[in-house]
Amino acid sequence: MEWQLKTFECLSTQDLYQLLQVRVDVFVVEQNCPYPELDGKDILADTLHLYATNTAGKIVAYARLLAPSVSYPQASIGRVLVAADARGAGLANQLMQRAVAATLQQWPEQGIQIGAQQYLVEFYQSHGFVINSEMYLEDGIPHLDMLFD
Repeated sequence: MEWQLKTFECLSTQDLYQLLQVRVDVFVVEQNCPYPELDGKDILADTLHLYATNTAGKIVAYARLLAPSVSYPQASIGRVLVAADARGAGLANQLMQRAVAATLQQWPEQGIQIGAQQYLVEFYQSHGFVINSEMYLEDGIPHLDMLFD
């Protein structure tokens, strides 16, 4: 695995195409959830794209790191995914460890808040996040807000 952390301007067109493709594959197609994937946050100057590529150069894990005040008062981590054909190898844990570390390095003292799909709450709790909201529906999927503690 090769890990990358890049701003939008530093992404190659190939990387951008791949990361958008894997995000649509997971969040729109796999989860059967039509929603506006291109929300304008990817291109913000402070947004960071964290991703892993396999030996063939295919993006297999991805997370988007957003600056404070973009989605929440705190920094946030979103669009967290592992491609279907790469699951079961521990990439999700590696991804979250790297995402939390990079977010804290980029925005120290700001805290991290996420909007977690409810079925993944225990996963995020294992990475230091605590629930700080009631369940709500986002695009028809149960979510909870969580803070990194």
